[in-house]
Amino acid sequence: MLTADAYLFTSTLVTLWVIMDPPGLLPVFIGLTSGLEPRQRNSAALRAAAVAAGVIGLFAVFGQVILDYLHISVESLQVSGGLLLLLVAMQLLTGKLDEAPERPGDAVNIAIVPLGTPLLAGPGAIVATMLAVRSADTIPGRAVVGAALVTTMVLVYLFMRFAPGIKRLLRDEGVVLLTRIAGLLLAAIAVQMMADGILGFARSF
Repeated sequence: MLTADAYLFTSTLVTLWVIMDPPGLLPVFIGLTSGLEPRQRNSAALRAAAVAAGVIGLFAVFGQVILDYLHISVESLQVSGGLLLLLVAMQLLTGKLDEAPERPGDAVNIAIVPLGTPLLAGPGAIVATMLAVRSADTIPGRAVVGAALVTTMVLVYLFMRFAPGIKRLLRDEGVVLLTRIAGLLLAAIAVQMMADGILGFARSF
């Protein structure tokens, strides 16, 4: 049976992994970096992961302050975040995220936008991390969430670093299958998040 910290680490890692959807990102990443040398492509992958980790980490640390300033409850964040994740899940299931956006000409720009944000550090990942930090009411618990974020970004970087080989191994059919599975899992996470928010509203009354 998992301990509380192990469950928090695993649930945060799985949620972030499903939201970022590295298998679904493969064709996008390859399309964006098709004109780059291998060294530049690897550098773009590293920069994108670092940018995403920094953006998500920033909101994880200061997100509660922002919510308090705007007088937004955690339950509201859960419901709105669940709706947002459900929209992303629908895009994954219907293939709307499979096409690469227009590629900028500079490797550094590619790493920051659109790879680092919003493809990796999108609203869904930010909201999910903020909720995980909110549920971890101790400093060690928040450190566990941070460790899950770092682990996720390392795995995402490795996925992008070896993207050409992984795509050859999985083939187009395998990438599509993994993307659809990720969409199903993300839809379930979204529904659970909204249910928790609605139950929270009910308890407050």
